[in-house]
Amino acid sequence: MAAMVMVNNPGDWGQVYAPLLHAPWHGWTPTDLIFPFFVFIVGVSITLSARSQMPVAVILRRAAFIFGLGLLLALYPRFDLSTVRIMGVLQRLAICYLAAALFFRAFRDAEREDDTWQAAIGVSALVLLAYWGLMMFVPPPGGVAGDLTQSGNLGAWLDRTVLGEAHLWRSARTWDPEGLLSTLPAIATALTGVAAGVIITSERTQSEKVAFLIAGGGVAIAMGLVWDRSFPINKNLWTSSYVLLTSGIASVTLAACYWLLDVRQQRTIARPFVVLGMNALILFVASGLLVKTLIWIRVTGAAGTDITLLRYLYETFFQPYGSSKNTSLAFALANLLVLYGLCEVLYRRKWFLRV
Repeated sequence: MAAMVMVNNPGDWGQVYAPLLHAPWHGWTPTDLIFPFFVFIVGVSITLSARSQMPVAVILRRAAFIFGLGLLLALYPRFDLSTVRIMGVLQRLAICYLAAALFFRAFRDAEREDDTWQAAIGVSALVLLAYWGLMMFVPPPGGVAGDLTQSGNLGAWLDRTVLGEAHLWRSARTWDPEGLLSTLPAIATALTGVAAGVIITSERTQSEKVAFLIAGGGVAIAMGLVWDRSFPINKNLWTSSYVLLTSGIASVTLAACYWLLDVRQQRTIARPFVVLGMNALILFVASGLLVKTLIWIRVTGAAGTDITLLRYLYETFFQPYGSSKNTSLAFALANLLVLYGLCEVLYRRKWFLRV
């Protein structure tokens, strides 16, 4: 969550260090790990939460609430239904949560704990193979099979057909990075998180859990890099190779965190991240509302021109005091610090959003 807030809110999008930007299309950067890590940990958290075993109606309500928050962010501040983006980060998370929670609920009473994680990996594999087959061998009407360009791929055609161009990502309008078809492999990412969560909560020894997560993650990373040669790693398309790579890295990262925080009991360093994570939804929504408000409000700049409040704050309090990339990063960190203050207040008062 801290990384997501930081990369989403630089002072100047034209002055950002390369690792803090998404890959333009094929390929990946550290920033391209953030969203799949989020989806992965949603899958893990499902296995740790008693609420995941509640009636289906409760799971549906939670998913609908998260989806609704995403629509609220898309509508704010103009609330124009004719051009609102229907899909988005929270909308995708809602769908992934719904699918993964229903899956885990169906397998929670399996005779062997290994049955659950093996089923999660099996279903993920089938989804990734099916997505690969659709993207590489099914041509969109008027197009060609295997076209992985921004507007020419099957997923982009489906989004334009079902959602309409007016309801796609505003920066493109011909495709959407959180589109309908690419949400299928994102569900696979959540299921790999479920598999990792089952391992974490299993009766294995702590060392066995760490070894299992590292070994599984290593295999996934290798498979993703090999598949990249024919089905490129691509965050916007959420390709199958991208799922394997990012889920593999997430599994290894989870193993490292588990070893450090649970096995070695080094938990003091984790407190700031606990504060942010305990109200992750509030943090994400507040971040979106804050930056949209700063862009919406117009003020008079130093040159007498009409500029956004965000630009005014950046040019007045950050830009004069260093190189452009450093001050742009400082602005993002200041944004994170403000939001951390909000989460710290909520944490100390034990106010947590529970859907």
